[in-house]
Amino acid sequence: MASAGGQDAKFFQRGKIQEFRAELQAAEAKDKKFTKRKTVLKKIVANITMGNDMSPLFTDVVQCLGIPLLEIKKMVYLFLVSYGRSKAEQIHLVIPSFLQDCNDRNPLIRALAIRTMSYIPIPVVTEALTEQLRHCLKDRDPYVRKTAAICVAKLYTADPRKAERGGFVEMLRDLLLDVNATVVSNAVAALSEIGDRQDGVIFKLNLTVANKLITALPECHEWGQIYILDSLLRYVPEKHIDAESMAERIMIQLGHANSAVVLTTIKVLLYLMNYMEDRKLMDRICKKMGPPLVTLLSSGPEVQYVALRNILLIIQRRPSVLKNDVKVFFCKYNDPIYVKLAKLEIMYRLARDENAREVLAELQEYASEVDIDFVRKAVRSIGRLAIKVSSAADSCIQALLDLIDTDVTYVVQEAVIVIKDVFRRYPGRYEGIIPKLCKHLDALDDPESKAAMIWIVGQFANRIDNADELMDDLTYQFLDEPTEVQLALLTAAVKVFIYKAQSEKSKTLVHKVLKWATEEVDNPDLRDRGFMYWRLLAINPTVAGEIVLAEKPPITTDSDRMDRGALDQLLLHTGTLGSIYHKNPETFIRNAAGKALTDSPALNQLSRQVLVPLSRPNVPPTIHVPGPGPPPPRESSASPMPPAANNTQAPPVPPRPESADLIDADPSESPEGDAEEDEDAALSHPVAAPSAGSDPYAGLDNAFGSYMADEPKPHSDGRLDGLI
Repeated sequence: MASAGGQDAKFFQRGKIQEFRAELQAAEAKDKKFTKRKTVLKKIVANITMGNDMSPLFTDVVQCLGIPLLEIKKMVYLFLVSYGRSKAEQIHLVIPSFLQDCNDRNPLIRALAIRTMSYIPIPVVTEALTEQLRHCLKDRDPYVRKTAAICVAKLYTADPRKAERGGFVEMLRDLLLDVNATVVSNAVAALSEIGDRQDGVIFKLNLTVANKLITALPECHEWGQIYILDSLLRYVPEKHIDAESMAERIMIQLGHANSAVVLTTIKVLLYLMNYMEDRKLMDRICKKMGPPLVTLLSSGPEVQYVALRNILLIIQRRPSVLKNDVKVFFCKYNDPIYVKLAKLEIMYRLARDENAREVLAELQEYASEVDIDFVRKAVRSIGRLAIKVSSAADSCIQALLDLIDTDVTYVVQEAVIVIKDVFRRYPGRYEGIIPKLCKHLDALDDPESKAAMIWIVGQFANRIDNADELMDDLTYQFLDEPTEVQLALLTAAVKVFIYKAQSEKSKTLVHKVLKWATEEVDNPDLRDRGFMYWRLLAINPTVAGEIVLAEKPPITTDSDRMDRGALDQLLLHTGTLGSIYHKNPETFIRNAAGKALTDSPALNQLSRQVLVPLSRPNVPPTIHVPGPGPPPPRESSASPMPPAANNTQAPPVPPRPESADLIDADPSESPEGDAEEDEDAALSHPVAAPSAGSDPYAGLDNAFGSYMADEPKPHSDGRLDGLI
């Protein structure tokens, strides 16, 4: 093969159309073994590969189609695939040769002819293909049948209604019971491609067909296994035992050498676990999924990144899969930056009381690296670790203070940002470090870090003696600051004004900032907030103090978690581009059909509560291909959630219980030890919308008409005497 490839390299030279035509015509005279024509065709195919237009040779090349030599037919058919669509007025010249080759004794030629015809979506070719495709789907040779199965998908793309009226979808369904595993996998691939179209037929499997496909798995090549495994997502178990037995049969695929097969197997197992009730089996499956995922991390950086992005989704839904393997995700010195950042996120997700010390030590090492983005992420992860694991908070704060002492600008900035969140997570516990933060005020030139420091100064102005002086310095360039900083300055100025009512500087400061915010700023958010603060201070300063200084809810890690319904949806795309982007494919791929869990009596209650309804408005209502075998049981009218396939409005999603563990975690784990394994955040109840007739802006006439005359007034209890 190597020598043949080296000999063919000489054909990759740019040639002229006239020269190729002359060589083809000259070869017809004395070329009994067709050697000359084979050489010319190789040159033409090489020029096509290089991007040169060879379409003027159409009539000359198609004359070679009658040569009874497979190698020449392959090159002519390759030419037709490239230029058949653009030569619609001349394609009729090739139709007789197509029909002749479809009935050739050689199965390779029959398959080649039917495949080429399916690649030319022109009505005259499609019309000739229809009858020949029907015969090839029942051909005695499995190579022809497996090629014809893929051709049905091509025909459906060119003319969906012709494929449906011709009964080709039903013939594909019959191929699912073929004795040849390759034919079965190609039939599954074709049906899946058709079913993934928004205007395609609904492709579902029943238990009989699903078991038949699993039986064919060991005999298929690896890509056939991927197609078959992926198609199992179209089977909806009606009983817990069906899902459990199917999971045990496909678990052996976790040991496959191909990473795509491993990820697809994990995807199917995660799907089936939504329909199981045997907790021991589910725990065993989670333990089995861990080693293959860890093995993927020994591959190249690209495969590592794909595995890491999928692992990030998996551990949010099934934390027990890798709960004891946090050390596997420690960064190596030669990891690319995108791999390091992905590992950092997973380390944080897997952190808990037992391993917090190891994770913190590793993060401190990363904070001294040279890559600025990586260091920023590491410092922020230390703060997030303090918020997530309360037992490690003291160590994390000490680590942050040590990093601040390094006086590295970007390290100090990130430390201030996360310390602000730590103050909210543990109120009244770490305020003693504020003086050290104030010393590094001049190093904060990043908008986010500057806004965080301003929040700290305003929130704890009663503990900072010179808070009004600090605020006066910070507001010096108020009009030139980013909007994020301006909003923080406005709120902090009002807080300082309320805390230090007797200070003349605070009075001057708040008047100055409010005047800037309401008169010289174009941003509507900033201007509206300035108006609101002005009116609050002018009408009732006591209420203003209660509102601005109201106790804030502690920060938790709930905001880091993905919504359970969206997570269940994304896990159906494990191993695909959607799992890397963490977005459903229909959001970035045109005409892609969405996926979601399907309700059935076996679906566990927590998954049912967050079901995401899918609508397929373009699906023909009469076309439904469940597959061969006994028909699936019909859902009775008393089922928990009736199907909504033909309804124009999806059924309402039931509210989540007040205290429900939405992640299937190990019940023996301590709930406060691992926040990821105890998701007890309740679904927010819908808020009643205001009536259409009520005007939300009624009564606001002249609300700000005389704000210049309104001045902040002291509290009625005398606490702010001398305010004006």
